[in-house]
Amino acid sequence: MEVRIDERSGFCYGVVSAIEKAEELVAGGCRVYSLGDIVHNSLEVARLEGLGVTTISHADFDSIDPSSGAKVLIRAHGEPKSTYSRLERLSLGYVDATCPVVAKLQRLTIEADREMAEVGGTVVILGKKGHAEVVGLNGQIEDRAVVVECPEDLEGIDFSRPIFLISQTTQSLELFERVKAEVLRRSLRPEAVVVRDTICRQVAGREGHLREFAQGCDMVVFVAGAKSSNGKVLYRACSDANPHSIKIESPTELSAEMFEGVRSVGICGATSTPHWLMEQVRDTILSFEGALESRERAD
Repeated sequence: MEVRIDERSGFCYGVVSAIEKAEELVAGGCRVYSLGDIVHNSLEVARLEGLGVTTISHADFDSIDPSSGAKVLIRAHGEPKSTYSRLERLSLGYVDATCPVVAKLQRLTIEADREMAEVGGTVVILGKKGHAEVVGLNGQIEDRAVVVECPEDLEGIDFSRPIFLISQTTQSLELFERVKAEVLRRSLRPEAVVVRDTICRQVAGREGHLREFAQGCDMVVFVAGAKSSNGKVLYRACSDANPHSIKIESPTELSAEMFEGVRSVGICGATSTPHWLMEQVRDTILSFEGALESRERAD
């Protein structure tokens, strides 16, 4: 059985940078508190916790001693302005690991809000409601934007007014195009609609690649955490291209029976999936070969 890992899968730049900053701080003897899961992968979070990175929530700020020298890590997803204000008010040190692509989008969100305020318009963000990046984006402008997850969510928007449409960086290009088309179709003033494609191409470019990768395998094992929005998008691309695709979080979910009669397996993952985990999945699948060969001989 041929088992291969998609070399383009795994952490994006923003996640790599955030994890490296956390590891450097810990190696230097600093107590590190990650504000939320540093990455939407429970096994990678557990690995980092083993090194000394503690995951906290906003509610834990008051329990941190500002004189301890500990650092709060702002993860790649970014945070609303209110988070920085509170950290500074509590005299807590922090390290900002917001992804540069997200930071640029935060600045654009502020500009869009200012522009729409001048003409009585609305900022619309395509994104997952409650997702850390979206909360951070809307938090730049005191939650004045309307967040939509699909074209149906556009109900209630005043289409007689100008609209400025942007997107969470990890959204699907296909979904963004559908929302864009619906906004333009329904707007009473299409010339007053501003659209900015803010989807990260390091993420979006993987969809087409993964479709090709999936089509070249008998079976696809997609590895991603349950919380990963990007994982849901990319897995959909794989399963559309190859119906013999499964999504797992851990190698423990696999069994030899799943691979009976399979000659080639492709392993891929989300931008939040560590490469070491995909390697564990590969090794687990290869460990089934003896049992599968014995069954074939018995048949």
